Amino acid sequence: MFIKAVRLDDLPASGYPFDLPVVRALHTRGGLRLPTPVTLLAGDNGSGKSTLIEAIAVAAGFNPEGGTTAFNFATRATESTLGGHLTLSRVPGRKPRTGFFLRAESFYNVATEIDQLGATGSYGGTSLHERSHGESFLDLATHRFGPGGLYLLDEPEAALSVNGCLALLLRIAELTALGSQFVIATHSPILLACPDSAIFEIGTDGAITEVSYDQAEAVALTRTFLADPGRMLRYLLND
Repeated sequence: MFIKAVRLDDLPASGYPFDLPVVRALHTRGGLRLPTPVTLLAGDNGSGKSTLIEAIAVAAGFNPEGGTTAFNFATRATESTLGGHLTLSRVPGRKPRTGFFLRAESFYNVATEIDQLGATGSYGGTSLHERSHGESFLDLATHRFGPGGLYLLDEPEAALSVNGCLALLLRIAELTALGSQFVIATHSPILLACPDSAIFEIGTDGAITEVSYDQAEAVALTRTFLADPGRMLRYLLND
């Protein structure tokens, strides 16, 4: 563990992103504790998961578009200013040996930067552009992620098959056993099953609630659908 909590001590009166419900809730509740090696942020589209994890990454020193703390490029600066207002409570005497911010939507740009830096050797030896989207994500986790690292992942399942999600789950478990910490925004019921994890679900009203695996909405809805797809489809189509 390297970061034990995230706080928002000052809250401007209005304006994006400070008028988002999740941002106001973060301020009202006195922050978000990260009690376990893996913290999972769940919630529906638009709940603010990505905004929050981007801000944590920026506050931790990562490039807003993704990559390591050494990356310094911008294809288009679209990040919010929230990261500059967050305070990270760090574990005394603990500093990550390495780290990475994986942002699914801008990973193409990160892969291009890796090629331009001539750093493909640290990512499996092949340009990530020569791999499928999912393969490049798994190459990153396999070759670039290492022990004692801090990893912030924004919806990594976006490029992964079910098998890919299972492979990433295994890699996360391996790395947490070797002293790494993960904060992950995800919709995936598979990744929500990460061992040594805490799940915080963000509601449409911005409320941040710690839930069990079975209580997570993504898990409950997926189970309902898989139990009887025909019934669910009839309900949806008739409605």
